[in-house]
Amino acid sequence: MEQNNYIQKLEDRVRESCQIDTPLFEKYDVKRGLRNNDGTGVLVGLTNICDVIGYKKEDGKVMAIPGKLLYRGIEIEDITKGFQEEKRHGFDETVFLLLTGHLPSKDELKEFSEYMASLRSLPDDFVKDMILSMKGKDVLNILARSVLGLYILDDNPDNISLPNMVRQSLNIIAKFPTIVAYSYQALRHLYQGKTLSIRHPRPELTPAQNFLYLIKGNNQGFSRLESDLLDLMLVLHAEHGGGNNSSFTVRVTSSSETDIYSAVTSAIGSLKGPLHGGANVRVLEMMENIKANVSDWTSEKEVTEYLLKILNKKANDFSGKIYGIGHAVYTISDPRAAILKAKARELAIEKGRLDEFELYSLVERLTPEVFRVFKGERSAKVVCINVDFYSGFVYSCLDISQELYTPLFAIARVSGWCIHRIEELTFSAKRLIRPAFKYVYGDQKYVPLDKRINN
Repeated sequence: MEQNNYIQKLEDRVRESCQIDTPLFEKYDVKRGLRNNDGTGVLVGLTNICDVIGYKKEDGKVMAIPGKLLYRGIEIEDITKGFQEEKRHGFDETVFLLLTGHLPSKDELKEFSEYMASLRSLPDDFVKDMILSMKGKDVLNILARSVLGLYILDDNPDNISLPNMVRQSLNIIAKFPTIVAYSYQALRHLYQGKTLSIRHPRPELTPAQNFLYLIKGNNQGFSRLESDLLDLMLVLHAEHGGGNNSSFTVRVTSSSETDIYSAVTSAIGSLKGPLHGGANVRVLEMMENIKANVSDWTSEKEVTEYLLKILNKKANDFSGKIYGIGHAVYTISDPRAAILKAKARELAIEKGRLDEFELYSLVERLTPEVFRVFKGERSAKVVCINVDFYSGFVYSCLDISQELYTPLFAIARVSGWCIHRIEELTFSAKRLIRPAFKYVYGDQKYVPLDKRINN
């Protein structure tokens, strides 16, 4: 029997065996997706690292409030405003803050940045064997296997003492951009026929500048505003609390006391999913579809009508979703989106794409009302844009390929992943994370093989 025919033969039986009646979730009070019935997350842990605030509870009711994001108790607006006003990049500073719990002094920051820069390079044999020789069609998949490959280079990979975990974390955070850049260059060379360009990291550059150099080189170059925007993106994506899917994945995996390379690889797998890290690509594709089908980008009437077509599954990818709108925690506003939007406008002006930016702004402004009309007059659901809404546009203006959008998310978020792992394994009351699932399939009797019949 051909393989495809056999799979098709099994398909219906497998599907039937996986069906669970929806009323059973209510009967057993199951928190699907680790969500309470009011949509809030189920509290499963404590953290000192980050706070994500989008609602409050009063008299048992969930009340929407303007979104807040705090790294070690400092609001993200204050962090980004600080290094922007001082005209410097802030990713190294952000990693230091998340790791240690305090902002570095000038001397501490210089020492930390120099140390991180010294770790960026990869051994030549590792690059050849792990990245260039083994073909890969997806940058995140190449990144995942490369992270597992770093285990081999580590003389003490399974040691979970605090000094060793700090050493491993900083090494991984520093090497992520190099692995991603080389993976991208290999993909372009093998599958798109482009020249293979493997450049050595430059220690005098900031992480954002160095990454742009690795993928663009000196010939194409990049402006100060471009590197500023990429640095801002890294800071905004560095951490988002222990409840986001990939960070929670790291904590679940790490709770078994596995090695850091296995734990980080599990997080990469989580981030690769389109419901988590791939949303900015969906936004960009949606906006390209709107641009192609709306003749007047300034017309509120035309844009509104097309957004309603999208919600009615008659346009774009027919999913009924307006991507980049809504968030699991933020309801009134996503603080990261507001910060990014202001700088995105500057970049749009520099690149001559202000008309596109204004279309994004119009979609942002119209969508909440369009959503209300679509849901009905009595709908009380509040929606806002999230950080993914403008991030794809920013990457596009930076002339960064879509293959790098989610890997760039990983370059930023790996700092949060590593620090959540450290917190999980140094916490005095740590336990193996093991949630419960209720069995509802029913009982069966074992039947001897010669008495079974074909179903």
